[in-house]
Amino acid sequence: MDLSIIIVSWETREKLRHNLKALFLSEGDFKFEVFVVDNNSSDKSAEMVASEFPEVKLIRNEKNEGFAKANNCAIQKAQGRFILLLNPDMKLYSNSLEKALLWAEKNPQAVVSGFRLLSENGKLVAQVRKFPKLFDQLMIILKIPHFFPFVLNSYLQKDFNYNKAQVVDSIRGSFFLINVKSWQDLSGKEKPYLDERYFVWFEEVDFCRQVKSLGGEVWYSPASEALDYVGQSFSLLKRRQAQGYFRDSMLKYFKKWGKPNQVFVLRFAWNLLRVFIR
Repeated sequence: MDLSIIIVSWETREKLRHNLKALFLSEGDFKFEVFVVDNNSSDKSAEMVASEFPEVKLIRNEKNEGFAKANNCAIQKAQGRFILLLNPDMKLYSNSLEKALLWAEKNPQAVVSGFRLLSENGKLVAQVRKFPKLFDQLMIILKIPHFFPFVLNSYLQKDFNYNKAQVVDSIRGSFFLINVKSWQDLSGKEKPYLDERYFVWFEEVDFCRQVKSLGGEVWYSPASEALDYVGQSFSLLKRRQAQGYFRDSMLKYFKKWGKPNQVFVLRFAWNLLRVFIR
């Protein structure tokens, strides 16, 4: 098996349907398998997959297990030399997979590869970011970028050249290609599991950080393109619920990779925001 494609689905039936239709129209001489892990959607996403795409390996969770754990359910079963984590609100072009695989095969130093993402109106989706630091996360918590956007220029790498392949800190998890052998050679572990401490947000950043900490490389390349509808599932979350997930994941990330005083400062800032909102 050349490629295992894993899609975690939650309440995005129509976007998932379009995603899968485009996926099975992919061109190229390679063998791939598709997993859909449904996180207990109420919109009959799983039923749609079962009836319309019988070739998909469907995993139905009895509750919403979050992004990392749901991906791991399929990663455990994946047989591909490469694993592609693909958001349900994506649409691949007919040659997206072939071009991505060709580039990744020629560049085994890339444990993780990300590619050009375009929005519905054809504009570039900026996805390359530096690893989170205390300053930029504080700015986000305190809403400072709403008034002074430039404070995040470094973190968001506003000057990044998306026309050039290069090593990066992290890339967006919506079209996230993992070279399984490169991961195994680097880590000594059989499977590239995500850290299940994260329910949603920061899990792909954490995985890139793991790769970097072991001496591996994460790459961005313009060799392939895909359409990204950006955050369809997240838009269904209530604002307070989404903020809670984001807060918890941020604190877990800094507890794992940062220092105790950084976690203290961030927790204080979140509590300060909560008081201000009240």
